Amino acid sequence: MWEREQRRIPVVVQGASRGRAAAARGLWVGAEAAVTFGVVVLLLVVHQLWWTNRQARDGAERKVQALERQWEGSGGEAALPDAAAEKVPDGVAAGDGEVAEGGGIRGGGGDTSRAGAGDRTPSPPRWDQAYAILRIPRLGVTAPVAQGVSKGGVLDKGYVGHYPQTAQPGGAGNFALAGHRNTHGEPFRYINRLRAGDEVRVETRDAVFTYVVDKGLAQTSARDSGVIAKVPRSNVRTDVGYTAPGYYLTLTTCTPEYTSKYRLVVWGKLASMRPR
Repeated sequence: MWEREQRRIPVVVQGASRGRAAAARGLWVGAEAAVTFGVVVLLLVVHQLWWTNRQARDGAERKVQALERQWEGSGGEAALPDAAAEKVPDGVAAGDGEVAEGGGIRGGGGDTSRAGAGDRTPSPPRWDQAYAILRIPRLGVTAPVAQGVSKGGVLDKGYVGHYPQTAQPGGAGNFALAGHRNTHGEPFRYINRLRAGDEVRVETRDAVFTYVVDKGLAQTSARDSGVIAKVPRSNVRTDVGYTAPGYYLTLTTCTPEYTSKYRLVVWGKLASMRPR
């Protein structure tokens, strides 16, 4: 009897050892998988929050420099766009003056103003083409402005996108722009910090237009096309916006940060214009 029990003991011990070894291997494999998954997630976060910003900012900076070189080498005396040259808007100074005394959204519309000299009506900017420079001194932002608001062709390059069918810089109506708030250069990350009276400058080959921030909308629907209309006024918050035609600038971006559920809007009015 005693001998039989002695013979059984090793069998039980070996089974328990194999069970513990299998459990240990399972825990090890699980730990390795968790670490690997964590590293992959970390790399994705680094790619989105750091690498895309670095790439986009470098590319946007090179494009700004290329535009400046192109304009400097164009020669000749620049002329204000027809919308500005033919009739200076009431309350707007032509030259270096200030305002004179007395005076992602989906959809939207408005006439595209002409941008040439004399009776010429040039072709609109090519889709995804960078053709202007946006400067926001308060935020230290300098970014190229391109036609269209596609992600791959415009916004993910760190550019600011011009909503098609809204006014061109300095034109009557609403010059409406979109930009990323997070990742891919995030040029509009801090536009919520803009206050009434802050300047926003838009430079083209022919002229420099200075807009002054007037009001904003902290949050609205991504489908609130009223904020980029010719006379900008929210379709959601109908008490926010404008009621009369003018020369407006609209900046739009996603909110809250790291989401695209809503839109943040900043509006400005044209204050001055001058030839380059």
